[in-house]
Amino acid sequence: MRNGLDMLPMPRKYHRQGGQPYTESMLRYAITDRSLYGGSSTYRLDSLVDEARRRAAEGVDFIQVREKDLEAGELTALVRRMLEAVREAEGRTRVLVNSRLDVAAAAGADGVHLTGAAGELRPEQVRRVYSGTMVSVSCHSVAEVAQASGWGVEAILFGPVFGKVVDGVEVVPGVGLAGLREACEAAGGGPVLALGGVSLERAPECVAVGAAGVAGIRLFQVRASQG
Repeated sequence: MRNGLDMLPMPRKYHRQGGQPYTESMLRYAITDRSLYGGSSTYRLDSLVDEARRRAAEGVDFIQVREKDLEAGELTALVRRMLEAVREAEGRTRVLVNSRLDVAAAAGADGVHLTGAAGELRPEQVRRVYSGTMVSVSCHSVAEVAQASGWGVEAILFGPVFGKVVDGVEVVPGVGLAGLREACEAAGGGPVLALGGVSLERAPECVAVGAAGVAGIRLFQVRASQG
């Protein structure tokens, strides 16, 4: 079973051309959430590993392990399993850990995901401890994007673009494609990925206004829940 994004042409390279970002199509950034799988704790963890293997085989560029409630030891073990699964595919997929620099270093992850909020860790602090690591940053305003663009990060996740709808009611408003375009311009050529309410149908629209790709949780999920 495929989620549809794999049917779109995906990038084999990403670089800057004439000061502007250039991709053959789009970057894909998957974020984990084991609560979506249901079933036992073991099944949920196994599902994350299986999904990592599938995503790597399909050429997803980044996987962010966002299991914030796990204790350090359990999270480290999970990241190691996901790294092993990804590397079996011998592709370009990189595994990043949300916030936990200690876990990323202990597991040998490819990088760390941070937020652009004041008082949080900064990329230079991360790289001082874990040399050569990749860093992605989530931003929720154009000002945060402009700041993050000077940090030399591998990806800036910006959103919510389309907002969150529950029972037909928008509970978290999105910035829309106009807001995404403004963020991409503020990034000065840095890779901005659209986050929040992005669907298969709307992904090309995000790229059309300047996004280097798309990020999400459900957007990349395939494995079904078990009771």
